[in-house]
Amino acid sequence: HWRMSRGPSGTAAMSTLLINQSKYAWLKELGLSEDNDGVYNGNWGGKGEVITSYCPANNEPIARVRQATMAEYEETVQKSRDAWKVWADIPAPKRGEIVRQIGDALRKKIKVLGSLVSLEMGKIYVEGVGEVQEYVDVCDYAVGLSRMIGGPVLPSERPGHALIEMWNPVGLVGIITAFNFPVAVYGWNNAIALICGNVCLWKGAPTTPLTSVAVTKIVAEVLEQNNLPGAICSMTCGGADIGTAMSKDERVDLVSFTGSTHVGKMVAMLVQERFGRNLLELGGNNAIIGKGDADLNLVVPSAVFASVGTAGQRCTTTRRLMLHGSIHDVVVERVAKAYKQVRIGDPWDPSTMYGPLHTKQAVDQYLAAIEQAKQQGGTVVCGGKVMDRPGNYVEPTIITGLAHDAPIVHTETFVPILYVLKFQTEEEAFAWNNEVKQGLSSSIFTKDMGRVFRWLGPKGSDCGIVNVNIPTSGAEIGGAFGGEKHTGGGRESGSDSWKQYMRRSTCTINYSKDLPLAQGIKFE
Repeated sequence: HWRMSRGPSGTAAMSTLLINQSKYAWLKELGLSEDNDGVYNGNWGGKGEVITSYCPANNEPIARVRQATMAEYEETVQKSRDAWKVWADIPAPKRGEIVRQIGDALRKKIKVLGSLVSLEMGKIYVEGVGEVQEYVDVCDYAVGLSRMIGGPVLPSERPGHALIEMWNPVGLVGIITAFNFPVAVYGWNNAIALICGNVCLWKGAPTTPLTSVAVTKIVAEVLEQNNLPGAICSMTCGGADIGTAMSKDERVDLVSFTGSTHVGKMVAMLVQERFGRNLLELGGNNAIIGKGDADLNLVVPSAVFASVGTAGQRCTTTRRLMLHGSIHDVVVERVAKAYKQVRIGDPWDPSTMYGPLHTKQAVDQYLAAIEQAKQQGGTVVCGGKVMDRPGNYVEPTIITGLAHDAPIVHTETFVPILYVLKFQTEEEAFAWNNEVKQGLSSSIFTKDMGRVFRWLGPKGSDCGIVNVNIPTSGAEIGGAFGGEKHTGGGRESGSDSWKQYMRRSTCTINYSKDLPLAQGIKFE
């Protein structure tokens, strides 16, 4: 990958790094420098390949990170296992207090960390800050949860017996995250895993290593201030080699993987081969359904936000807009008009609404998808071109006229292309929503209560997120986040997602002097 190429070496090249330009001096507030250690396990290190992180808005190098070697991975896993022995003995509410401090430390750096996400990932500033806010929110949530997790006391059929359910940590949670949410996805996993009594080993995306390092520095400082082993929250920057090692490693009790369905399937098979646990958050091919009675003042901004937000690079991005024949033309016209008013610019400029794609490969995928859509009968109503400016900028695109089952419509392309489909009946719309391989997010716009509850019911949407009159993206942290089918089935963040990070034991305790057997069995 071009973004993983070795950076220029020697003094002549140093001045070319963005971190050395006065405009980007704020990066140093996060503890970043020209060359950064990509391993943390209580100590900082990194003896592996040096990668350069590039800014998607101008393709300029920001700074360099030294990745982990396999020997450093090995050392980090051992230190993590040792750290668990300390962490597991700390009562859950006290673990919650540490997570509270992590949330407070993130609050203090929220703007500067949000700016780094903007610079390195390419999403707009408010979304970068919003991502850190999400980690903070999950920390707050986890603090309360640390006094609530547990199992029921159940009625025993035997006199003098108690039947209880105990929940214990799984141990070491390996967290593999994607480029598109380089802070929040780690945050969901980290905060919840910690209060459950687990230790975490993080491998962030190889194209957002500076964000991984900056977040780890913030978390590490909290652990060190509390005289706790740093390896409770360790990090190994790297590529597929580290991810594969983690998936195969029996010492990694749970692998939480966020990324593509293709890679997620490989992770799942490697983990399943050793009967480990996995938590998968994979792709989405999400639809908004606009019925004839929909409030267009809700449909239009929702479709625009969910398709253009993060330049179409959220797993919950709306990729299919299904409109009833009676509103199709007017909605397409209004959405296209709104697209043309989207302010495009440097993502870290607070007035920008739309930034670049993350990589050059994504630009190629964008062009290929548009070409395929045209060949399959689609009409480009809006956008469709690469922008003539530095960085990986493309025009947000609307394509109409495709069949609901056209191959390109059934392909998740991680770019801002919205396929608009025309339907006539409710059965048709629900079937089209469910016919794609993924099952992450979905939303219907209607005022008909009967239709709402059919949509939420067994013959309605088959997704993990089923919305009404709001966009497909922008989930709150209080609910469980995740999807079905090729989305992987994992759940993170709120509700009872904490159970994925713990193991359950059913415990029967006899406090009598007799030994009655269950099911009335006599064995005398």
